[in-house]
Amino acid sequence: MKMRMAIAALAASAVTAGVVLNNSAPATADMTNIVRASFTASGEVKRPDGWRQWIYVGTPLTPNALNGGAAPFPEFHNVYIEPSAFKAFSATGEFPEGTQIAKELVSVRAPDGANPDGSTNEVSGVAYMQGEFIGLELTVKDNKRFASEPGGWAYFSFGHNPEPYAETAAAFPADSCNSCHAGNAETDFVFTQFYPVLRAAQK
Repeated sequence: MKMRMAIAALAASAVTAGVVLNNSAPATADMTNIVRASFTASGEVKRPDGWRQWIYVGTPLTPNALNGGAAPFPEFHNVYIEPSAFKAFSATGEFPEGTQIAKELVSVRAPDGANPDGSTNEVSGVAYMQGEFIGLELTVKDNKRFASEPGGWAYFSFGHNPEPYAETAAAFPADSCNSCHAGNAETDFVFTQFYPVLRAAQK
């Protein structure tokens, strides 16, 4: 009887220890299972499928009215990160090879009667609200494919126009995008300072 009780006690201790170890184990990520962008034989990136179902991280807006009437990027930028890359980033605090970040441009809602500064009078008050989709861009981190690009990041546009967007896109020259990211982005060429979803995941 005593022997059975001792065995049961040891088994219970082992289970408890296993639970504690499992709960205290650091998060890990499968870096070999990142969903990567697809490219044509000529090196153009293919437009990703279902980017609006990726992890949404935020929507910066730099309106014309706050920039002398001529902001360089006056539209809303809806930004999404591919889910497997987000999972790896959450586990390590670093963007893995193969990371894809999509940015969809959306016009500022401006129906007839819009205010001079481009805002509109909505039920919630005077506001900048989203209008229509007007463009799609993609950022890809791939140090093997883009070895000459700073950080291995390349930038693409499928058009600054309403849908349908182009099916493929060539990479921008590094000095048109990468130089700005290199000098101002907080984390690995990504503007994490503007995206609390990414900052929360990084911690």
